[in-house]
Amino acid sequence: MNSFLLLFSLGLLLVFAAEGRRSPSCDAPDSGSDLRVLHVSSPCSPFRQPSTKHLSWEESVLQMQSEDQARLQYLASLVAGKSVVPLASGRQILQTPTYLVRVKIGTPPQTLLMAMDTSNDAAWLPCTGCVGCSSSVFAPAKSTTFRPVPCHAPQCKQVPNPTCGLRSCSFNMTYGTSSIAANLSQDAVKLAADVVPAYTFGCISKVTGKSAPAQGLLGLGRGPLSLMSQTYGLYQSTFSYCLPNFRSRDFSGSLRLGPIGQPKRIKYTQLLRNPSRSSLYYVNMIGIRVGRRVVDIPPTALAFNSTSGAGTIFDSGTVFTRLVPAAYEAVRDAFRRRVGVNKTVSSLGGFDTCYADPVVSPTITFMFRGMNVTLVPENFLIHSRVGKITCLAMAATPDNVNSVLNVIASMQQQNHRVLFDVPNSRLGVARELCT
Repeated sequence: MNSFLLLFSLGLLLVFAAEGRRSPSCDAPDSGSDLRVLHVSSPCSPFRQPSTKHLSWEESVLQMQSEDQARLQYLASLVAGKSVVPLASGRQILQTPTYLVRVKIGTPPQTLLMAMDTSNDAAWLPCTGCVGCSSSVFAPAKSTTFRPVPCHAPQCKQVPNPTCGLRSCSFNMTYGTSSIAANLSQDAVKLAADVVPAYTFGCISKVTGKSAPAQGLLGLGRGPLSLMSQTYGLYQSTFSYCLPNFRSRDFSGSLRLGPIGQPKRIKYTQLLRNPSRSSLYYVNMIGIRVGRRVVDIPPTALAFNSTSGAGTIFDSGTVFTRLVPAAYEAVRDAFRRRVGVNKTVSSLGGFDTCYADPVVSPTITFMFRGMNVTLVPENFLIHSRVGKITCLAMAATPDNVNSVLNVIASMQQQNHRVLFDVPNSRLGVARELCT
């Protein structure tokens, strides 16, 4: 495995600063309630290794296909209501998101890069003295505002397997063959110009097993411990992000917190509530159009079902959109017909619709109740310099994961402002150039 995949698969999501040469724009400050969003392979990201500098972003993303498989298995575990996910080839099933934001924690503040994740709730940080952690990045002893959460606090009932030790709340979680022990904690968090005085997060104290857990996470889900729930008085459970195009110079976009400054000209679809999968942002997708023609997809492939977890979600951590087999095959076949039945189709990694010759591509439109999102080719075609291959960058849900969930992923969301308005139970999408 090359160094890029190794770092990405270990889920190193929390660091102090990027190593090596950095662009001056990497240190550009956040402002107001807007945070810069960096891609994991951005020149400003510590995950970008020298061996990847000579690769196109498309080639790097092709290497992420196997990581998407792990992400989908994690999402399937949420849909199935399980906390333990089977391992593949001895590797941890990760919830590894792809985008990072700068966060300041403690007093005086310790500046960290944390991964944002719309399908997760809590924040997790490795703390000084952690046994088995790959690094110790947050030092509670250096913060005058750090406090352990007591056992009687309501937050203690919102974490898995809570226990009481030395009067403070602790908990344990299992990830594949690894387990983590953490102390529920609170400290001041600064997001751009906004200060959250007592943010609740897990301070990891011990890791056991062969698969290392992700090191840091900022959950933007809908559950009670998510950033949006904890900061309701400040942000009214409203946020948006704009994810940059793969070819963006610094691969940086923005995370905008709160209702102020959100786009006025934007179309919405209803957010669907699933009480048993409360973290996920479900929407009602009613069809898909290739070119001007609506694809013949069985209604059951798109239908929302709160019992089975079936339906469609928007997720910031999956790279390529995955559709249940019946939906994907219908879209793929319609795409192939529009490109040309005489074109030779091949496969490349997990993509089964690739062409060695130049293609004239139709648009693809995701149709939701109340809004349509039309994608230009850069949102669904990926190119490899090796053999000059062009592939449809979508796929069917893998056979070994729960196949009831359609995932609208980050590549298809790029260069769009995606607005999550939870109080009004709606999700909006507007075209925007993310820089």
